[in-house]
Amino acid sequence: MPAEASRTTRTVTRRLWLLFAQTVTVALALLFIVQTLRPEWLQVERQVGTVTINETAAVARTSIPVLSGGRANSYSDAVRAATPAVVSIDINGEGRGTRDPFSDDPRQRRQQNRRLNEALSERTLASGVIVSRDGYLLTNRHVIEGANEINVTLPDGRIGQATVVGSDAETDLAVLRLAMQDLPVITLGRIEDAHVGDVVLAIGNPFNVGQTVTMGIISALGRNHLNLSNFENYIQTDAAINPGNSGGALVNASGNLIGINSAIFTKASGGSLGIGFAVPVSTAKEVLEGIITSGEVVRGYIGVEPQDITPADVEALTFGRSKGAFISGVNRGGPADQAGVRPGDILVAVDDHPIVDTVTMLDAIARLKPGTSARLKLYRRKEEVSLSVKVATRPRPGVNPEE
Repeated sequence: MPAEASRTTRTVTRRLWLLFAQTVTVALALLFIVQTLRPEWLQVERQVGTVTINETAAVARTSIPVLSGGRANSYSDAVRAATPAVVSIDINGEGRGTRDPFSDDPRQRRQQNRRLNEALSERTLASGVIVSRDGYLLTNRHVIEGANEINVTLPDGRIGQATVVGSDAETDLAVLRLAMQDLPVITLGRIEDAHVGDVVLAIGNPFNVGQTVTMGIISALGRNHLNLSNFENYIQTDAAINPGNSGGALVNASGNLIGINSAIFTKASGGSLGIGFAVPVSTAKEVLEGIITSGEVVRGYIGVEPQDITPADVEALTFGRSKGAFISGVNRGGPADQAGVRPGDILVAVDDHPIVDTVTMLDAIARLKPGTSARLKLYRRKEEVSLSVKVATRPRPGVNPEE
């Protein structure tokens, strides 16, 4: 009798497992069909103030590439979904054009920048992405800074004039608004679903030849220490990005926006070398929402001057610690000063979020809500110290917080 009961149990278990496996297989097959034939079914709408934007819903990741139906190695469906919302921006004024911050000869780079500034002082070409039917679009701040007039050309041939809603110097992003009807809108993807090796498409207007799509992969995620902006979490890609692509779209194989093309690594002669950088969509959404709802991006601030820990510091200053943010200075009267933070402390955690360098520290502090309190974990010589700090609002770039 016990043997028969055991066989019955094994039979039931086998049937349940078979049913589970079949259910998972059918679910993945349905997901693949929906992603391939009806990707819009996976979109959700979200309100940002009075503005509605389209986003992709969080779904299980599959290893099956999303190609256009019936055509091998084609991403034309993704292109068709994304390109109507990627516009060309023609700027009259003192726009700066596409940044080439990595020219390998400083003298040639200065000469090239001087020539570019002279040629582009009256007219600068860039790209932008429409993210709302209300006419809001994202682009780079450096291309519209100092602009007297911003003209936008849609792929369908319509031309309109855009106004600057706001910009964020810390991420090099800007929000414009275009007063036109029946605007196409791109769907915002999820950076959490992006992986190194994923196929991506860069869309923009390089060298003013007209809207152009280039293909590559995500070469790296979370690139920082590039000295491009204060808050760096760039997507690196080998999809060709050239002057004129700044502010354009980096989309995934479904045509969903995952980044705003921002900078390239180039020689003094110019052109793409296969190393481009895009601001991730997660950062772009934060900037978009902040500017739409309050006119600016509000970030946390505690008033310290951090520096990365070098191998020399490990021996001389940090008592063997190689990770964390070394506090080289504390702003007098600021939140950290009032909380008891001292120069020479090593910040290793903010509200239990590990701090490994200055980039992670700036990001963690910026995400804190002004007016709230945060717990700081520090090392003072070899002793662990825990402090509570009241978070203030991060000053705008160029503003002295002590004034």
